[in-house]
Amino acid sequence: MDPQTQNTSLQRLQNVERRVVRVLDIAGGVMEELASPSGPRKDFVNSHCREFMQSIKDIQVTLREEIKSACEYRPFEKCDYNSRIANEICFQKLEYVLSQLHDLKKTVDRYPSSD
Repeated sequence: MDPQTQNTSLQRLQNVERRVVRVLDIAGGVMEELASPSGPRKDFVNSHCREFMQSIKDIQVTLREEIKSACEYRPFEKCDYNSRIANEICFQKLEYVLSQLHDLKKTVDRYPSSD
């Protein structure tokens, strides 16, 4: 990863950190509102919950993009997800083929040989 890319990646992660702090502030505000002696204001709780959920989604997207870009730059440094998934899929395909061959052998064994 070149220094420029690494720097922008760090900046994006710092922005995510700020958004996580903001999300915690929103959650705290909702908790305070729910604990209000006069009862929670529905519009306040609804708007803050929507903002909370949207912020969480945005954070997830950003983190996924950062993980993906880190994997693209360093495919052999602790990022073997793609190869593990491909390996698992191949293993399941192989198990399926073996089961089909086993069923085929059972079918063939039911018929008398023509020797």
